[in-house]
Amino acid sequence: QVQLVESGGGLVQAGGSLRLSCAASGRTFSGSAMNWYRQAPGKEREFVASISWSAGTTYYADSVKGRFTIFKNNAKNTVYLQMNSLKSEDTAIYYCGTNGYWGQGTQVTVSS
Repeated sequence: QVQLVESGGGLVQAGGSLRLSCAASGRTFSGSAMNWYRQAPGKEREFVASISWSAGTTYYADSVKGRFTIFKNNAKNTVYLQMNSLKSEDTAIYYCGTNGYWGQGTQVTVSS
């Protein structure tokens, strides 16, 4: 069993920054990756970024490249998503997930 808890969402003006956290507990998946997805109202959940627990290899959606950074702290079993230069289209509920487990999500709202 894996528990994932996201935090750090909130309301921010366009151009601002937020840092999301995803704390993992329970089983560990050293050979897996932690993913951030988001879901805006009326839209399907979409991939944002991922990072492998072991090598730290990262991938980003084209829409966030150069603005978002995913990084981790293995000692704390926590993955972060630093979001800069936020746009109104980044407004969504952000979820972290790994190996079929998902957190409850954290709301990010960017006002224009």
